[in-house]
Amino acid sequence: MSDSPQPPPLSAIRVLEFAGLAPGPFAGMLLADYGATVLRLDRAPQIPSSDQLTRRKASICVNMKSPSGLALIRRIIPTVDVVIDPFRPGALEKAGLGPEDVLLKLNPRLIVGRMTGFRRDGKYAHMAGHDINYIAVSGVLSMLGRQGERPYPPGNIVGDFAGGGAMCFLGILLALFAREKTGYGQVVEANMVDGSAILATMPRLGMKTEVWRRERGTNMLDGGAPFYQTYETSDGKYMAVGAIEPQFFAALLKGLSLKPSDLPGNRDNKADWPILTTFFAKTFRSKTRAEWEAIFDGTDACVTPVLTQLELEKQGFDHRPAVTLKATPAYAVQEGEEGRPAAVGQGIGWPGSGWSESGLEPGKGGEEVLGQWLGWKRGRQYDVEGQGLVLKDVSKM
Repeated sequence: MSDSPQPPPLSAIRVLEFAGLAPGPFAGMLLADYGATVLRLDRAPQIPSSDQLTRRKASICVNMKSPSGLALIRRIIPTVDVVIDPFRPGALEKAGLGPEDVLLKLNPRLIVGRMTGFRRDGKYAHMAGHDINYIAVSGVLSMLGRQGERPYPPGNIVGDFAGGGAMCFLGILLALFAREKTGYGQVVEANMVDGSAILATMPRLGMKTEVWRRERGTNMLDGGAPFYQTYETSDGKYMAVGAIEPQFFAALLKGLSLKPSDLPGNRDNKADWPILTTFFAKTFRSKTRAEWEAIFDGTDACVTPVLTQLELEKQGFDHRPAVTLKATPAYAVQEGEEGRPAAVGQGIGWPGSGWSESGLEPGKGGEEVLGQWLGWKRGRQYDVEGQGLVLKDVSKM
């Protein structure tokens, strides 16, 4: 077997991604990282896009309210493997591009990945919302935050990305796998309510046990335990402590130059957790973060620095593909030379190395992709009207 890696696993897959924000583009970016050719379809007339999840993508602009624009989309559909639909329920149907009554009839092998915030049924189905709303009605938001305080939204990581885009990506992969067996595509429906809810399976089940049955912010893994906590250091930075098991807790005490008899309470007694947290907080404030790092690095105390994104960038932290495939690696994110380890990825990486992204100008690079996919050229099969591409001969549709 050659030492050179094989192409990424999705290298033959063609994806048409209707332009959206956050979860849909994230799913498309993951597909592109693993080799898929992703063509983003922006609406015409062109407006600047704030989407930065554009790595390895190209774009075309199409007026979806124009019959000739819609005809162009329908002509593309038989040549693609995946469509990503980021719209609210009913949007594609209203445009005359319903997945089951139009798209799958044009291409029975097509996989349509549909991404919504709320479920497609129930009282929220047709309401607008954002990540905070989706994780709120899934029950996840109620579990996050300090005791006696309001639930605390963790950015838009849980809903939009972990429970949304990543789950849509997973669904698309499963549908591609199923297509290998059946020969047919299908509609994949992902939503951020169910996606975030399944991520919370362990704590939800734990609420019926001693693991998580107490008030928010007082359980072992949600900020209640003194041995699973963040602590400020003397220079205003932070250390993260996860010394749950007894042997790790013993290593924590060793690093803090403490004996069990020095503690003002018992770590196994939840009533003593607040006073122990206060005690550890005072201890950690006695040194800088760098001093604590020097003490705990290389130990099994489960104590690490809380590094900021700015610090990581300055240190040269290399962003890598989410999963390492040893024989068919994803494309590299970090800029560099060919021939790097599979964990880094294959190829020379992408400008910005995952730290910055110039974005994708609507219409950039897409016509070249149409040439590769269909052999099309402007002026022959399509033209540009009102900043959008239109099919020249609509009658043949």
